[in-house]
This record gives sequence, structure tokens and C-alpha cells, in this order.
Amino acid sequence: MKVHILIVFIFFFIFGNSQSSKESNFVKDNFTKKEVYIKMRDGVQLFTAIYIPKDISGKNKYPVLMQRTCYSIAPYGENEYKTKLGPNDYLMKDKYIFVYQDVRGRYMSEGTFTNMTPQVSHTGNKNVDESTDTYDTIEWLIKNIQYNNGKVGQFGTSYPGFYTAVGTLSQHPALVASSPQAPISDFWNDDFLHNGKFMMGYFRTFPVFGVQKTKPEKTAWYTDSMIKPTSEDGLKFYKDMGTLKDGYEKYYKDNFFMTEIMNHPNYDEFWQKRSLLPHLKNISHAVMTVGGWYDAEDLSGPLNIYKTIEKNSPKAKNTIVMGPFSHGGWSREMGKHFHNDIYFGDSIATYYQKNIETKFFNHYLKGNTKQDAGLPEALMYDTGSKEWKEFSTYPPKNVQKVNFYLANNTLKNTAGSGFSEYYSDPDNPVPSSSNLRDFNGFTPRNYMSEDQRFATGRPDVITFTTDILTEDITLAGEIMAKLNIASTSTDADFAVKLIDVYPEDFVPLEKRDGIIYGNYHQMVRSEIMPARFRNSREKGEALIPNQKTAVNFRLQDVMHTFKKGHKIQIQISSTWFPLFSVNPQKFLNNPNMATKVDYTKAFIKVFEDSSIEVEVLK
Repeated sequence: MKVHILIVFIFFFIFGNSQSSKESNFVKDNFTKKEVYIKMRDGVQLFTAIYIPKDISGKNKYPVLMQRTCYSIAPYGENEYKTKLGPNDYLMKDKYIFVYQDVRGRYMSEGTFTNMTPQVSHTGNKNVDESTDTYDTIEWLIKNIQYNNGKVGQFGTSYPGFYTAVGTLSQHPALVASSPQAPISDFWNDDFLHNGKFMMGYFRTFPVFGVQKTKPEKTAWYTDSMIKPTSEDGLKFYKDMGTLKDGYEKYYKDNFFMTEIMNHPNYDEFWQKRSLLPHLKNISHAVMTVGGWYDAEDLSGPLNIYKTIEKNSPKAKNTIVMGPFSHGGWSREMGKHFHNDIYFGDSIATYYQKNIETKFFNHYLKGNTKQDAGLPEALMYDTGSKEWKEFSTYPPKNVQKVNFYLANNTLKNTAGSGFSEYYSDPDNPVPSSSNLRDFNGFTPRNYMSEDQRFATGRPDVITFTTDILTEDITLAGEIMAKLNIASTSTDADFAVKLIDVYPEDFVPLEKRDGIIYGNYHQMVRSEIMPARFRNSREKGEALIPNQKTAVNFRLQDVMHTFKKGHKIQIQISSTWFPLFSVNPQKFLNNPNMATKVDYTKAFIKVFEDSSIEVEVLK
């Protein structure tokens, strides 16, 4: 298997087992493929593949269902056909005019690639962005594909999810349905950064995003820059690499995207203009945003996009779906659905595809656009009770804010007056997983629900746990960490984990071989926050040694029932390696450029008036 095909398989989420020849021939038997260059308003031409149903006619018109991507629309050639079209097989067999397009600067399209293309003012023909490219593409399709029904939908997962989300801003009258799936909303909190903290677990992905092509390409041109594993122990690679600065200088000095990240440690204009969220206004068509509770790459994106559209575009028919999936996992059926060691049920992806996704597109593209599709406003999978729940608003209105105070290794209803203390050494960071093979991957996934017992008891991890629960408690919505800390040094990160501790005699309905489920410490949610950004993301600010300081930040949302007989636990540490780069714990204007000389050991206190604020479903 060629390297670029392997990369596409691993990272671009082309899921599913090999198909029978009968299934593989469905596309070729039922569609005619055309390849065209579509000219944008500034003259740049974007390469586009169009699959047109063979039975299309004046009496049998079809809508357009489009995906724009930076991940290749292969196979190329009008006699070379994809084996699957659209977001699922049901929609493929219902038949649409399926359209795939390479975005600017990628594969066969002209132009220069930009990560998270900034939105611009649309005052002239030379002012272009992804929304204008979406508009111009739709305009060409409507005018040039005979017997289309005048309606267009769009879909995409991960980066194509971003192109779908930004495409909602095109304002083309033919665009009636958009489904951004695992979309990026703001790189400051998606994929490469969390609250501005560099996600080291993405280190191997940078050739995909930071090497410009110099000519039209039908295959990946960046494979020579890929870092190949040399050991099953993926942690060894990161330990041998040294600091983030060492890794950058050794592997990615010529990588334009890595250089941009290294040179912009603060939420400055570079990052601000790449945020999609401020622009999500005046959307009036149907939008269904989809995400996974165990999406290690883009969990905040779907939540933030849905909430922003809900707030700023009241005319939009706005829906959100969050399931027990990893990144893009809803696009393939697993049968018995596991994430890492945890079983969630059977045929969950099929339920979503058949009853939600297909209904959404068929209704708005083939039915009465003015009527509601009859979907719930929010379809959220409860990862503790293992069931779908429907809500008329999200976050749900029928919740009560509750503070769990961090006192003396317990979670309490009231604040205490003391503190807990731990010792943090950047040279001996807390591991982010016990699965050493996982560190060799393109992006981390399993850690999102992994057993956290490997971290318990370390001197650089403090733990707070409830008594055994006497009744179920459902956390539904947003989580806020409200920490009051003090450090002997001038900088620190704070990693907070929300954990479901299973009963000692727990036996799951379905299990993985070799896993001890009794007393399993399942991570439910987590996040990291650099203390330097506690007051402003735009400018880092040093800690004053030994001074009590508030560090408040949001964890990503949750929908999880902690069952009777379980416990709720919070773990806090200041390193989380190699998932995230190590904070030197000495304040620097640019911590990305820290050297080993800057590494500073510290004693860190977490005061007992610190709390984790959650929303409990009534």
C-alpha cells in the first residue's frame, strides 16, 4: 500500500470494510462522472468531480449534495469512480447529484492553500474566502447541470466539516441544507491547540497541513516529510525528541503551518481572523451539526458552532447530534459499538444514518423546505446510561448548577479553608495514556474514555472523589473549572479530568478481553488550561510565586449519567505528556520556544475553595 493511501485511510476517515463487487459497481452502474474546473470570481479554478444519476431527466430531477475538501477527491479521471458516494449508503442509493471539490491549493485545484481561510469583506470580485468559493461553485452547478431541482445541500467531516460550516455563510438561495460534521470552529480550541496549548499528539500530522504543492497533484506530495514510527513504544519518540522547539527544528523548520503555530503563542490577530464563530450570522437554511463525545480532535467545534448559530441566526432550522463516537465514527457501522474499552450499544451509527442523517437531507432537498423535518432540536447520547436523549434546547433548560468543591481528596458541597499540594517536574511529566502504541498514531483517540488508574497515586497528580453514589446523577451541558491555585514558579498548566469510577464488582454487558472493569476509572471529559491565559488570551501573564490566583476555564460539554454505585472523580495535574507539550513552568514570552534550561520544578497548591461547576439534569 502506498504511503499516501495509508495516510488517507488513517487520517481522512475513509471508513468501512472492502465492498463486494456488486456494491462497488453501484456507483458506476447508476451514475455518470464528469470532471470540470469551476472558475471562481477571482479567476482561480477549482477542480470538481460530479456524479450525475443516469436516470435524471426533465421529469426526474435531482438535488445537489456537495462536499468541498482539502483531503483529495480521488480517484481522478472520468472513468475512475468512487465506490461510495455521499455521507451514507442510504443517501447514495436514494440518488443525488453528488459533487466533490478540491479546495484552493489542494490536489488538482489552483490557488494557494491556507489553514482555516479567514473570512473577508465581500466588497469586490478579488475578495475571496471559502464562503465565496462555495457560492460560486453552487452558482455554476445550478446553471450548468441539466435537470437539477434547484436545491443544494452540503456535508463534510473534520476539515470538510469546516468547509461545510463556512459554506453556510455563502447566502446562495439554492443552499437549503448543510451538515457540518466534526467541524473545526477555531483552531485555538480545536485540533492543534486547546486554550492555546499545543497538542503534541498531533505532531505527526503537520506535513499534511504545512507543505504547499507546486503543481497539480493527484497523489499526496508531502509524504517525504512524514515521520515514520521506529518503535512500538511511541512514547520513546517524544522523549527522545526533547522539547517542542527541538522537534520543530529537527522535523518542521520548513513547514509553514508549524512555523505559524510556533510564532503565534497568543490569541493574536493571526488566530482571531481564523475563528469562524464571529461570522456565523444571518443563516436562514437548515443546519444539522454532528459530533462525537469522544472526538479527540474536534469536540468543541460542533458544540460551539451549534450554540453560535442558535444565538445569532434564529431563522436557521438548527439541530445538533452528539453520539458516543470518536472522530467521524458515525460514518461507519461497528456492529457492537465500543470506544476504547467501553461498550455503548449495537448499530449506533446505522441508527444515526438511517433515522437522522438520511431524513435530514431527503426532507430538505427532496421535500418541502419550508416545513420542519421533524428532527429533535438536540439529539444527545448519554454516555453513562447508554441511551439517546432528545431536548428542545441545548444546553437543556431543566438543569441545576452544582459546585463540587475540591477538598482533602474528596468532592464536597461546601468550600474548605485548606489546600492540596502536588509536585510538578517538567522533566518527569504525567503520561497521558498507558497505551504506548497509541502515541505512534496520527492523532490520539482512545484516551478520551481510557482507564485513568495509571495516573492515580503519582505525586504530581491530585485526586478528589465522591462517596459511592446512592442515586443516579446526570451531568448535562457545560462544565466550568474554577481553580484557586498558587505555585512556587511563574507559569503552569492545569489539566482537569472528570472520571467515572466503576464499582469494584462491575461486569459490563460486552467487554474487551484482558480488561479489568472492576474499579475502572473511565475518563468522561477533560481539558487543559495554561495559567498564562487566565486573564487574557491575547497576552500571556506570569504567575506571582506563592500568590493565590484564580484560574477559571471551561471543559468541553458532557452528557453523562453517573450511575448509582459509581463514584465521581476529579484528577488535576500540570503535565499531560505527550498529548500536550510540556510547560517549562517558567514564564516565557513564547513558551513554544522553551529549552530544557527553562524547565523549572514547582510545588503547586490547589485551595479548597476551588470547584468544578456542572449542570445537573433535574
